[in-house]
Amino acid sequence: MSDPVFEIGAPGIDVERVVAEIRAAVDAKMREGAYSDAGVARSERLNLAHLKDEEQMLACYLDCLRTAVFVDIGDFEIRERRAHFSGLLIGLKRTLWKLLKFYTYRLWSQQNQVNGLLLAAVEATESRNREKLQSLEKRLGELEKRAASGREDGGGARDD
Repeated sequence: MSDPVFEIGAPGIDVERVVAEIRAAVDAKMREGAYSDAGVARSERLNLAHLKDEEQMLACYLDCLRTAVFVDIGDFEIRERRAHFSGLLIGLKRTLWKLLKFYTYRLWSQQNQVNGLLLAAVEATESRNREKLQSLEKRLGELEKRAASGREDGGGARDD
């Protein structure tokens, strides 16, 4: 791809410097693990601009949806960036989390049920549409073959 997807430019803007800063920030975040999510990494590698057709795009989105459909309801590490009173703040946050965990788990599990049902509905609809389209394409091919063989046999329209 020789043409860029978009160009940055305005009077007084050093484009190379801006791009270098963006790349440096992305590299730093990658080292910190900010982009460790599988969907983000796959999307970056796949680069949606390179997808050739709607079928490939739909397959990509369905795959991403399957990967990200469920909310992670597992415990997570509680951190504190502030240096002052960090131990006290972490203890307070852990206590609050223990008190609220029951309610959040209930919400998350209900959300996971809804997400799973929606994914199943989308996949069933896509599958049905794909099968219907394949059937119609097969039927159209057979009709075109019959029409072509009818013309070759001289079996066009008759005038009686």
